[in-house]
Amino acid sequence: MRVCLFAFLLVVPLGLSSAPALAQKAPAAPGAAAAANPPTPEWRRTDGYRFPALADSVRRLQYTTLAMQLREYCADRRVSDDFVRERLQRFGRITGRAETCASLRDY
Repeated sequence: MRVCLFAFLLVVPLGLSSAPALAQKAPAAPGAAAAANPPTPEWRRTDGYRFPALADSVRRLQYTTLAMQLREYCADRRVSDDFVRERLQRFGRITGRAETCASLRDY
């Protein structure tokens, strides 16, 4: 019973966090993106901020927790390779990188 509950608690956040990434569309073209995002006005610049934005810190912490869960899957030989590969691909769609078990050390 505990094992099922533990597995459920590990899988549910992974599934929920990947849903927004699946709904995102691929960028149309580099020129269109530049036209849609005009240069930042001088009054809105944040180059000199000492600390990153809160949203950036939260995103990096979420990536770290997901990477820790995936590292456990990679290390546990009882977990099927297909399951691990699918989770790595899902995580890669979230981060925008090609993720492997070895690349999880970056987090």
